[in-house]
Amino acid sequence: MHSIWAVATNTIRQALRMKVAVVFTLLLFVLIPALGFSATGDETLKGRLQTFVSYSLSLTSLMLCLLTIIVSIYTMTSDIEQRQIFTVITKPIRRYQFLLGKLLGVILLDVMLLGLFSAVIYTITIYMPRFTKATEAEIVEANKQFFTARAALTVPEVDVSRKVQERYDDLKRRNELPPDTTKEEIISELTKLAQLQERVADVGDRLVWEFENVKPLAETMFIRFKYDIFPNPPDSQVYGDWSAGDPQYFKYGEPPETEPYRDFSHKHAARTFHEIEFPSAVVPESGKLAIRFINPPPSPWKPGNRAPVIFPLDGLEVLYKADSFGGNFIRVVFLILFRLIFLACLGLMAATFLSFPVAVLFCLVLFFTASFSGFLIESFGYLGESVGTIYSYTIKWIIEQILPQFDAFNPTKFLVPARLLSWSELAKATVVPPWWNLDGDMIFVKAMLLLVLGLLIFTFREIARITV
Repeated sequence: MHSIWAVATNTIRQALRMKVAVVFTLLLFVLIPALGFSATGDETLKGRLQTFVSYSLSLTSLMLCLLTIIVSIYTMTSDIEQRQIFTVITKPIRRYQFLLGKLLGVILLDVMLLGLFSAVIYTITIYMPRFTKATEAEIVEANKQFFTARAALTVPEVDVSRKVQERYDDLKRRNELPPDTTKEEIISELTKLAQLQERVADVGDRLVWEFENVKPLAETMFIRFKYDIFPNPPDSQVYGDWSAGDPQYFKYGEPPETEPYRDFSHKHAARTFHEIEFPSAVVPESGKLAIRFINPPPSPWKPGNRAPVIFPLDGLEVLYKADSFGGNFIRVVFLILFRLIFLACLGLMAATFLSFPVAVLFCLVLFFTASFSGFLIESFGYLGESVGTIYSYTIKWIIEQILPQFDAFNPTKFLVPARLLSWSELAKATVVPPWWNLDGDMIFVKAMLLLVLGLLIFTFREIARITV
């Protein structure tokens, strides 16, 4: 352990002498406070906070990722190219101790820099309401919709497999299946259409959604929704009557345990997300909650809609406070740290058999591929059938199974909309495999596999050749 620690401290001193590390650090020290004073968003306090946190966290993550790649590769390749490694491995330091020491040094440097700049971002965020002279209403809005960590309850999917299969068999019998389309693609499209049909409220009809295990930690909750309507009204406004409370009351008319909440004849713009606040006291002790929507018809004394209202597949969820902003911020920082650990292992592994410029290029390609993995995977669907099949079993498989999907666990995706990043979600991103059907990513596990590969390569690599 003493040998590993000695290599680690030497790695940190070596990194601090690098000009690129100094430049990146100074840039972050200048740009983060500048973002705090210049971020405007939609001119509200909530918009300023969201803009600052989004840009500052993204910038910090990007700069530290690039710095980790450069430092991890340089500290290894420079020792080999300048033959400084000869003075180390001739001492009682094994090669695995040397590589682990390098990794520990890079990780400690990342922890120090990430902790420093995260503290700067957190401090500016907390004190922003003071130096922006926000109004009391803006502060209340920010406390409810930004300085919190809200869990989301989504609408459970209805089983439409039987209806979809019947529709597919009917199209096949009438020879109306679309050409050049696989059965899986047709089934997927029919499933989406069937799911949307379950989310349509005709004029005068109602939709009721039930949620379980609701445990709010605040006095209020939120319904977050998005309408779609066709034909589109002239002003693109949609009316809706909302209610929340005991499911037994809405389904069977039984006396509710708690007084239900009602919000009648609200008007909202179509195809845009909105939030309705309601008291969490309407949730009964059983933890079951029902949300009811009525598509009101127009009448002489009350405005309404003249067309069916559609809720997209991502168009409805219930939000409630599940943790604090500070706790969520800490978990987001850990998420960034695991990303840096993966890149440190990747850089050291590449440096064991590649030169500095080639290793940097190799790591940058993999880093940006992982950062845009969702877009790349989706783009494969637009390729031709023959070419798409080749990519599906080669590049697509590598992106999905081997590389981490950084965009799927983007830190700003949680902090900016005040979404909860729970410890279980963090574990899902770091250690849970994707084949468990839990959308895991195994960032930490993949990092350890890269480290083992780097140890194997470095152990059997010929550092110097004996000549007589």
